[in-house]
Amino acid sequence: MSAAAAGGGGEVLLVGCGKMGGALLQGWLDRGSAGRFVVVEPDSGGAVFAGRPEVALHREAVTLDLDFRPDVVVLAVKPQMMTDAIRHYGRFAGGPTVFLSIAAGKTLAYFARQLGEGAAIVRAMPNTPAAIGRGITVACANPAVAPAQIALCERLLAAVGEVAWVEDEALIDAVTAVSGSGPAYVFLLIECLAKAGVAAGLPEALAVRLARATVAGAGELARRSGEAAAILRQNVTSPGGTTQAALAVLMAPDGLEPLLGRAVAAAARRSRELAE
Repeated sequence: MSAAAAGGGGEVLLVGCGKMGGALLQGWLDRGSAGRFVVVEPDSGGAVFAGRPEVALHREAVTLDLDFRPDVVVLAVKPQMMTDAIRHYGRFAGGPTVFLSIAAGKTLAYFARQLGEGAAIVRAMPNTPAAIGRGITVACANPAVAPAQIALCERLLAAVGEVAWVEDEALIDAVTAVSGSGPAYVFLLIECLAKAGVAAGLPEALAVRLARATVAGAGELARRSGEAAAILRQNVTSPGGTTQAALAVLMAPDGLEPLLGRAVAAAARRSRELAE
């Protein structure tokens, strides 16, 4: 690994510059990461970064310099496109390069089959709030990944939010169900809360505004507070008041907890089905 990579920068090859790949690249640039970013993106996703001196854009892998040896290859293409894409980068396996994948459902074993057993591979599951630097990513490394490569991947992922590591790759399915898919659950909550407000007599525009601001504000309060979510909930709930009346419905035996439990279980089950 180059000295630059060990210090936080180095040569980064980003394969795919769609929503998540672009969010990562923007995070790296916003953080002022030292180093060079080479992007392979056949579509227009990388156009917004054209002209940045730190970024070299390529439409296809065949135009990469033959002497190019990245410290990390970040695989940010759609899972269904991965097998076609990754064959162009096998030449980097087995050396000082670590492969960092953010593709859902693609396991460490899958990448070992594609790249060889000696390849250093990190599998990561980010989520969409990475686009505003507020994501959370959980990652898992195979035995070929060196401590310095773990540190490099940590720095790259931390550019768009929090990072956690697990040793048991099987946990990634549950991670996918909770944080990977979780933003969609929150957006659905906003939709439902707004519709309930309209049903209660509010104008639609005001109901939507109230729902969005309430969910965003409560989330920020939860992030900044050191209190458990249960304590924060209790702080809002006056005995015999309006909140308690609503929570009696949401916390009933057939309320929100079992419903969300079934939803997360379904997502985790589907994640296991998609894994290869």
